[in-house]
Amino acid sequence: MFEKSATQHKTEPAMPGARPGLTLAAVAVVQFMVSLDLSVVNVGLPQIAAGLGFNAVGLTWVIHAYALTFGGLLLLGGKAADRYGRKRVLLLGLGLFGLASLLGGLAQEPGHLVAARAAQGVGAAALAPAALALLTATFPTGKARIRAFGVWSAMNAAGGALGVLIGGLLTEYAGWRWVMFVNVPMALGALTLTWRGVAAGPPTAPGGRPDVLGAVLATAGMTLLVFGVVRTDQYSWTSPVTLTTLAVAAALLAAFIHVERTTAREPLIRLGLFANRSVAGANAYNLLVGAAMASAFYFMSLYLQRVLGTGSALTGIMFLPFALGVVAGSVLAVKLGYRLTPRTLLIVGGLLTATGFAWFGLISPDGAFATDVLGPSIVAGVGFGLCLGPVVSTATAGVAPHETGTASGLLNSSRQIGASLGLAALGTAAHHRTGPTTTPETLNDGYALGLTLSAVLLVVAVLIALTALRRTSPPTRTERTDDRDVLLVQE
Repeated sequence: MFEKSATQHKTEPAMPGARPGLTLAAVAVVQFMVSLDLSVVNVGLPQIAAGLGFNAVGLTWVIHAYALTFGGLLLLGGKAADRYGRKRVLLLGLGLFGLASLLGGLAQEPGHLVAARAAQGVGAAALAPAALALLTATFPTGKARIRAFGVWSAMNAAGGALGVLIGGLLTEYAGWRWVMFVNVPMALGALTLTWRGVAAGPPTAPGGRPDVLGAVLATAGMTLLVFGVVRTDQYSWTSPVTLTTLAVAAALLAAFIHVERTTAREPLIRLGLFANRSVAGANAYNLLVGAAMASAFYFMSLYLQRVLGTGSALTGIMFLPFALGVVAGSVLAVKLGYRLTPRTLLIVGGLLTATGFAWFGLISPDGAFATDVLGPSIVAGVGFGLCLGPVVSTATAGVAPHETGTASGLLNSSRQIGASLGLAALGTAAHHRTGPTTTPETLNDGYALGLTLSAVLLVVAVLIALTALRRTSPPTRTERTDDRDVLLVQE
């Protein structure tokens, strides 16, 4: 989740007038907030549905709206930070994110909340790359840089791990609206820290104009594609409505490719980058992992609450073994990285995660945490943790230095877009399996199918790693140490 300037730390000087401590604090709050928002709403989904009147398929748009705008506009956000100044874009993104969170908490209808979530995604797409670029410029070299990125990475992991727990506690004891309101004080705090502690340096790329049209076409095309898929609960795949929707989506995405090839402005991404097998393979792998992970979180949150009748707070606690498994897997990946190639770790991690999700697929209406949730959570969590670092290093292998940031931003976009596409397809399949009668038994059947299909997606990801990624030798300890500050920048 970082753009071009984030990889040029060997030559970029420290920002004059910056207050490093306040800058680090602001970036830490920003990263925690963005990471938190990816998972904090999951446990509150049943209460959101009841409070605003969402149907089963419409509820998925609470996730889609954020993931699509965040993933679709992330590269544009990084380019805008370079073009118009990092502090300015960060302040703008924080303001939009905080306002959208406030309006989302005040939502009275499903459309209000979906619109607020989309606006949150736009704000996150602006503030996330700007914050990371500021961190890079403030701590350009040495031990201070490693410590700063260590804090950034820790806040990233903490936000994702604690998001479900915090969401559960807020939903049960304060109401679902607080999963939106919780972002407001964090955004205000980050705004204050940024205003006081971040120097307003000049733009780093004043000559290039971002490709706004390309970003709009890509986001609109992906949104319409997801819309066409989720509407198959009302219109069959062969109906004129579905075929027309998917055709328009395909036309928009084709227009995006044409714009990227011919634009006079700075393109969001050079399409020739995909000729690199590592880039293409890692992004395909990451898209499927994002699809499987988002779907599994969604189905397990609903299974625990709607089938087993678990409260929101306890549901959040039940996700902790998965979070701890991710941490353990990430640490294990570093240790194994001296002996095994990233490709091998991606294969092993993908297979472990697939095993955990297939195990989840055996859930039953009379299941329990100890028998149906705990074991697969640990297996899937460790497997996912094994994938995090290697997929980052693979996606940037063999990429020119001036394009490493773009490749990394693309990797984050692929995960968010995969999350939305996967949830659309698997959520629709689960809804069809559940049928018109919603009982604990029929809901269980739908969620079990969705979790099993998540495992299938991960098996496909492993096949991509086996066939598309080249076999390489494990990096030496010296190489790993030299790149340590870059490898800390994980999803």
